[in-house]
Amino acid sequence: MSALATTAPSRGGIRHRLLENPPHWTTVLALIVLALIVIMAFSAPWLANFEPTKINPAQRLKPASDIWWLGTDAFGRDLYSRVVYGAQVSLLVGAGVTVGSIAVALPLGLLAGWFRSVDTILMRMMDGLMAIPGILLAIAVVALIKGGIVTVIVAIMLPEIPQVVRLVRSRVLAARAETYVDAAILLGTPNLKLIRRHLLPSTIAPLVVQGTYIYASAILTEAALSFLGVGISSEIPTWGNIMAEGRVYFSMKPWLVYWPAVVLSLCILSINLLGDALRDRLDPKMKGRA
Repeated sequence: MSALATTAPSRGGIRHRLLENPPHWTTVLALIVLALIVIMAFSAPWLANFEPTKINPAQRLKPASDIWWLGTDAFGRDLYSRVVYGAQVSLLVGAGVTVGSIAVALPLGLLAGWFRSVDTILMRMMDGLMAIPGILLAIAVVALIKGGIVTVIVAIMLPEIPQVVRLVRSRVLAARAETYVDAAILLGTPNLKLIRRHLLPSTIAPLVVQGTYIYASAILTEAALSFLGVGISSEIPTWGNIMAEGRVYFSMKPWLVYWPAVVLSLCILSINLLGDALRDRLDPKMKGRA
């Protein structure tokens, strides 16, 4: 058992790799930007100047001023307040898709990597799902089910599941060749206990990294769906909805698209930079290859 303890992956080892070197300045900057966006989302009721859905036709398409910090849209709604409240939806969708896809895909990947009979059937299903473009699958699901935020989360989550399943399966297949797994089998360790103790820990690091990319992809896909008019209802302020409503007036009032696009871009960039930093920390062999 001592050999198993020294060879098997541990959460302490992951924490050590994360803390052993000071972060790069780009990582610190990404953390600050993302923290500000999270604070903005949670503090929206206090930071917003007006109700994001309050219509004021007399103030439509106003430029930025001391009252309307980012101007107003075609319905006279305060653009700054709508951008602030839009962060709530984007972060909620990203978190829901990330947690949901990993919760569904992790057990499937563990089963596929350990049981050969399950692997053949399950992976052909995942291959079939991956053959459908993610955005088209999401549009089809939203069109069939309708609904609100939960429907959008499910629609975006489905295309992400096969990628996570394949990732977990590959880590399990690699771990099966390790000595500590062979020793556990020889000791008669039950399958469930072996998966939980020796295979599951090997998937934690790559799942943490993959989770950041899923989060960023989910936020971007939600914005795309809303921009196309098949996502969350236009009554709910989201960055995609704000840009979709402002594109008609873009040539005359570019700020209607510019500001939500800037915040969306900063959010996606920050998450991706953090994902790259986590990848370099948790898997030093990958550093510098991307």
